Amino acid sequence: MTESIFNDLFVLELANNHWGKLERGLKIIRDFARVVKFNNVHAAIKLQFRDVDNFVHPDFRDRADIRYIKKTLDTQMPWENLRLMVETVRDCGMITMVTPFDEVSVDKCVEFGVEILKIASSDVRDKTLLQKMASTGLPVIASTGGASLEHIDELVAFFTSRNIPFALNHCVSLYPSEDGDLELDQIDFLKARYPGIVIGYSTHEYRDWWDSTLIAYGKGARTFERHIDIDYEGLPVSPYCTKPEQANIWFRAMKKAQEMCGGGSAERRAVPEGERRYLDALVRGVYAKRDLSVGEVLTADDVFFAVPLLKGQLSTREFIGGERLTAPIVANAPLDVQSIDAPALRDPALVSLILDRGLDTSTARTAIAS
Repeated sequence: MTESIFNDLFVLELANNHWGKLERGLKIIRDFARVVKFNNVHAAIKLQFRDVDNFVHPDFRDRADIRYIKKTLDTQMPWENLRLMVETVRDCGMITMVTPFDEVSVDKCVEFGVEILKIASSDVRDKTLLQKMASTGLPVIASTGGASLEHIDELVAFFTSRNIPFALNHCVSLYPSEDGDLELDQIDFLKARYPGIVIGYSTHEYRDWWDSTLIAYGKGARTFERHIDIDYEGLPVSPYCTKPEQANIWFRAMKKAQEMCGGGSAERRAVPEGERRYLDALVRGVYAKRDLSVGEVLTADDVFFAVPLLKGQLSTREFIGGERLTAPIVANAPLDVQSIDAPALRDPALVSLILDRGLDTSTARTAIAS
C-alpha cells in the first residue's frame, strides 16, 4: 500500500459522537455512506479506540470532574461492538481508519483489519505509541495541531525513515474554529518543508463547508478531515461536527476545486485545440512587400506582417530572415511553406502545424494573387 491511498481522501471522524451506543454509531456510518456514494468520493470513516479498562488509572475512574476521563468512561464500547462498526464501514464501501490511543488498541486495529492509522495531535510525541504504530507497517496520517516545528520534523523523519506511507494534516485544535483561526497558509508551509509528503487539512470549523475546501485544495491539500454527527434521538450535535447534508456541500466543494485546478502542477497543461486556434487567429502572417523571384534570400525589407494568418502561411513566429524562395511570390501574397526553403521547415511536425492553422480561405489567396 502506498501514499496513493491518501490522495483526495475524505476522513469522516466519528470520534465518540456515537455516545457509546452501537445503534447510533451504525446509523451514522450508514447515513454518511449514502452521501459518500452519491458524490462518488474516496472516503474513510475514522473511529477512536481506547483500552479503557487500562487507559484510565483505577484511582481516578470516579473523577467526574475530569472531563476527558468522564467522557472516556461514558462512551466505552466493548471490542466486539467496535469490530462490528469497522466491518460496517468496510461493508459500506469506505476505508476503515482508527485513531488508537494506546498499544492494545493498535493490536486491535491489526486484528480488525483496519487500513489506516491516525495519530492524534496530542500524541505526536508519544514515543511508545508511535513505535507500536510503526511496527504494523500500516499507512499513518498525523495531525500537526499545536505541535512545534521541531516535533513535526521529528515525526515526519520517524515514519519516512521507516518507509511507512505517511500523510501530514494541517490542523488547528480549536473546537470549534472560527474562520480567522484556520491559518490555511500553513498548507503552503508544510508542502514546501516536506515536499515528498501528502499534506492534508483537518478542520473543526463550523461556519463553512465550501470556501475553505476550495482554498485548501488550491493550496495543495489532498486529504480532508472533519468530525461528523447526525441529528438523532434528540442528542446534541457539537458545533464543530458536520452533518450529512453539510458533508454533501463539502464533497461538492472539493469536486469544484478539482475542476477549477485542472490536471496538476507536475507538468505543463495540454493546450486545448480550440484555444490554440483562437490564438493562431491573432498572429500576423508574412506577406511579400514586392514581387519576389525564385532563389531570393529574404530579409525583413522584403516582407511585411499583417493579419489574417492563412493556412499554410509563415507567421512572425517562424520568419527570421535568410529564408530562400523556391517559387515566385507576387506582391501582397502570403509566403507559404511550399515556396520557402529554411532549416526550420525541415521539421515535419512544424510544417504540419503550419498547414493546419490559420484562416482557410482559398478565395482570399486567389484574390491576392490576381
